[in-house]
Amino acid sequence: MSKFKVGVVGLHRGKVFVDVFKSHPKTEVVAICDVNSQLLENVGKELGLTDKQMFTSFDDFLNNSPLDIVVIATPIEFHTEQTIKSLEAGKDVLCEQTVAYTIEECEKVVEAVKRTGRVYMMAENYIYFRFMREWKEIVRQGKLGDIIYAENEYFNPIVHLLVDEKTGKFSWRATRAPIWYCAHSIGPLLHLMEDRIVKAMGLLSDFVSYPQYKDYIGFVDMEMATFQTQKGAIIQVLVSNVSPRGHIIYHSLYGTKGYVEAARRGEEGLIFIKDEMSTPSPFPCEIYDENPPEFYMIEDFLKAVETRTRPPIDVIRAMDFTVPGIIAHQSALQGGKWLDVPLFEW
Repeated sequence: MSKFKVGVVGLHRGKVFVDVFKSHPKTEVVAICDVNSQLLENVGKELGLTDKQMFTSFDDFLNNSPLDIVVIATPIEFHTEQTIKSLEAGKDVLCEQTVAYTIEECEKVVEAVKRTGRVYMMAENYIYFRFMREWKEIVRQGKLGDIIYAENEYFNPIVHLLVDEKTGKFSWRATRAPIWYCAHSIGPLLHLMEDRIVKAMGLLSDFVSYPQYKDYIGFVDMEMATFQTQKGAIIQVLVSNVSPRGHIIYHSLYGTKGYVEAARRGEEGLIFIKDEMSTPSPFPCEIYDENPPEFYMIEDFLKAVETRTRPPIDVIRAMDFTVPGIIAHQSALQGGKWLDVPLFEW
């Protein structure tokens, strides 16, 4: 059986996909693309690729490589164009999160997937964390009852990635509203809840920590959002690119019969099931097992490619993980007005 030929564009984040695809028995990485020629050369040398398999131009990469699959791991501002071009070229697409920054771009991606009939999956890896897969089974068994509330804190201090303070040059992340990068926050929660968001309300703090960068929304100290789901549950999200609290990936899920809480840095997770426990119990919240989360993601993606079926995070589910953040930011700019979240359908 011949292997699926994979091309990866964006080698900073994309290197993890290169590593998984190159070791998978059903795939081979036959082309790579990045504007950083040194990074391109380093990864190409590791893969044993020739100069004709390494590209600094996306169009050359797409048009001059024998690809079955395109993996897009470039900055989000390029996702829409590169996704649509890949689909129209007859390639199946695995694209990093999120889909886009605007509703109009999201609409274009949905239309392209429907029109071309290609497989599209958004590469949201957090739902494949080990503890998330364990939580999913607990929810599936009904041990938590009906889910009524969920929460996330995503603090990722990346000031050094927002601006080069030596040169004063701002990166693409500096103009990204924190809540736009919401798939790590709401994606796992919606996956566990098997729900969709229908209303959003957002609020912004001020540029307290970095007032000198107030023209760049990425430096706002905090952005929060409250969401209402189709099933009537509430989701609360708080995000920051600059908080001194350090890196936090915190999720919690509350039901009518119990709850689960992930570990913050230096703490244990907790679980409480009313019918089984008298007090909360520690719950290890491991991200990895013998494989990285991307391994399980790619397994799901390749299954969809082989069977020509929809993957778990297909284009419609990708919109569920992307669009609420866009609407929440619109709400924040309007002082916290509740806004409807458009739902995309097949």
